[in-house]
Amino acid sequence: MLRRAPGAAGASITTCDCCRATNARLDATGKDRHVNLPDDLLALLRAPSTCYLTTLMPDGSPQLTQTWVDTDGTHILINTVETHQKTRNARRDPRVAVAISDPDKPGRYHEVRGRVVDLSTEGAAEHIERLAQRYLDGPYPWFGGRDQVRIILTIEADRVRSMG
Repeated sequence: MLRRAPGAAGASITTCDCCRATNARLDATGKDRHVNLPDDLLALLRAPSTCYLTTLMPDGSPQLTQTWVDTDGTHILINTVETHQKTRNARRDPRVAVAISDPDKPGRYHEVRGRVVDLSTEGAAEHIERLAQRYLDGPYPWFGGRDQVRIILTIEADRVRSMG
């Protein structure tokens, strides 16, 4: 369901119930940009799939990182560290692209363009432990030390393209 909320200078912003974020704005044609993730993509997000996240550097150039990936059933979730470049980039410019490939058929992949609609430390340390069980079959090794502040990037899809 979409809700109308006040925007800048009396403009109206439409947000979806799942995000209720002011950056879930309508596109230039008045259509909600949010798209649902297809079931086959959701299955890959729940598996130890290869994922690449692209964020934008301050000069507009792309920054690419291979990362673990997850979903809450509606959004793509990326667990990272507060001080990493991708986190700084997402705070400054929420536009991202994500590529998720099938570990058994690398030619089968999904490309998602979207926006980071939330950055949260809440539950992030527990989340990285769950991802480690999925990807490593064991506890997270805390590569940078246990004092790192983990953060979850929540990505809302604007466009999904599937290949293979």
